[in-house]
Amino acid sequence: MAKPKTSLTAVERRADELDTIAAVLPIERRDELAELLTDQDVETLRHLVNQGMGDNTLRALTYLEAWGLAAAGHSLPWPAPEALLLKFVAHHLWDPQHRETDPDHGMPAEVDENLRSQGLLKSVGPHAPATVRRRLANWSTLTKWRGLDGAFASPALKSAIRLAARAVPRTRGRKSAKAFTGDVLAKLLATCATDSLSDLRDRAILMVAFASGGRRRSEIAGLRCEQLTVEPPIPVEDGDPLPSLAIHLGRTKTSSGEQDEVVYLTGRPVVALNAWMAAAKIESGSVFRGVGRSGTVSRRALDPQSVNAILKQRAQMAGLDSGKFSAHGIRSGYLTEAANRGIPLPEAMEQSRHRSVQQASSYYNNATRRSGRAARLL
Repeated sequence: MAKPKTSLTAVERRADELDTIAAVLPIERRDELAELLTDQDVETLRHLVNQGMGDNTLRALTYLEAWGLAAAGHSLPWPAPEALLLKFVAHHLWDPQHRETDPDHGMPAEVDENLRSQGLLKSVGPHAPATVRRRLANWSTLTKWRGLDGAFASPALKSAIRLAARAVPRTRGRKSAKAFTGDVLAKLLATCATDSLSDLRDRAILMVAFASGGRRRSEIAGLRCEQLTVEPPIPVEDGDPLPSLAIHLGRTKTSSGEQDEVVYLTGRPVVALNAWMAAAKIESGSVFRGVGRSGTVSRRALDPQSVNAILKQRAQMAGLDSGKFSAHGIRSGYLTEAANRGIPLPEAMEQSRHRSVQQASSYYNNATRRSGRAARLL
């Protein structure tokens, strides 16, 4: 019988705390580590695991654990046997047409219902092969962090994914059907016309997210005052110098945070950001925060989903179909607008911080393909 929390020794309490980050620790060393580490060490480890793992990996772990319980009746074993990995593929990559005649094909109904009831499964039909590969990669990483090897490189698993993807071709959909190009952004900014805190904040979010290279919603939500440094003004012919600001990105989706990655804001976005921070009296901590109905500013940062909701709300207020826009449209829109204005791709990538030329050029080139010469040979 478990001891009441109040009667646990310090070592036992630390052991319980280490259980909460068991995904990245060798569980057989839990008791040994609990004796070696202090309370502060454990708290530091928990913080680093949660921050270093990233939101996507944490979400993947939550999904994998829930799927394991629903599909196999127990928590994920470490390392996972090849059969369990193949079951994961079979449950997520299946043929909708075959399922019409064989209801047992693909993910069982009770597993599907279990995951949906927890809000973890939202898509209808099989997953995209890229999603399955990404979750298996997360699973593999978590296994390696525990000092273990898995069957993730087995020929059977690779063949299963390859054949399933070939059997059920699926066109990859864009994360945002519409890009926030300059004209679209102008319509959204027009809805932020007052000096209310909500308008000042949303105007700053729109301008900062776009002008800083199409920042991801997680980067905007997590932006802190400590990441901002004032730069010397930019001289302009026949005009006042433009204010300049540097954003030190730290760890992002494609960088570890070990290198100081910097993007710059110049002119109007800096003015908009300063106006919001001055009105909200923000001098430290999170830059973008919730605003209550009475005009009170929260001490807590917006979460990434709230950033997405704000963009959709502004699109609706501008008379646009909000269902066709999402936060990723800011990222694709920045590169699309750069192409429209003739900015060279390498220069645009310096600001967007894309690592892959192939990924960046897919947005950049799409801006001119439909009206370009290659599409008008006849």
